[in-house]
Amino acid sequence: MLRYHTVPVTPFQQNCSLVWCDQTLRAAVIDPGGDLDRILAEVKRLGLTLEQIWLTHAHIDHAGGTGELARRLHLPIIGPHAGDQFWIDGLPQQSKMFGFPAAELFKPTRWLVDGDTVTVGNCELAVRHCPGHTPGHVVFYSSEAKRAFVGDVLFAGSIGRTDFPQGDHDTLIASITQRLWPMGDDTVFIPGHGPESTFGRERQTNPYVLDR
Repeated sequence: MLRYHTVPVTPFQQNCSLVWCDQTLRAAVIDPGGDLDRILAEVKRLGLTLEQIWLTHAHIDHAGGTGELARRLHLPIIGPHAGDQFWIDGLPQQSKMFGFPAAELFKPTRWLVDGDTVTVGNCELAVRHCPGHTPGHVVFYSSEAKRAFVGDVLFAGSIGRTDFPQGDHDTLIASITQRLWPMGDDTVFIPGHGPESTFGRERQTNPYVLDR
């Protein structure tokens, strides 16, 4: 069974998630935006073997620590979708703009597309391409655990910003309703910031995506 643990990182309190197979204790880290020593301390505390980096998208608070972590531990970088190449190229500029430590550039080992799968230990997760916040944003979904790691697509009571370059509100709403809702109302999602919620709760209470 898939297990996970969330570690808020960076001044933006981004929800970096450690995900692992409870049989093998092999793990991936989703969106290591920074504070790598804190992340690695949690890996050690949980007794995990960190083997992969998965990215939902390439904004600085989600991807800022990726290059350094991959270099330090020789880890493959999985994701996001190639639509976020320009955000990866701009990471050094993003780090200056927001006062983050200088971000190391990196090249993903594997770009992801809608319908792909990723595996950690004996656990498999589905990949859905959910553009709108960024053009290359992806989401990781475990049907077994009924958990979705959605980055900045959807939040408890809100949705991702669409005023960044190549963001688009209508595209984001379509991603949420067409790609997330079919995962089921009882699916718990882990957003990029703030508390967890369920898709069913958001369909009933989130003013941006209420069922009409």
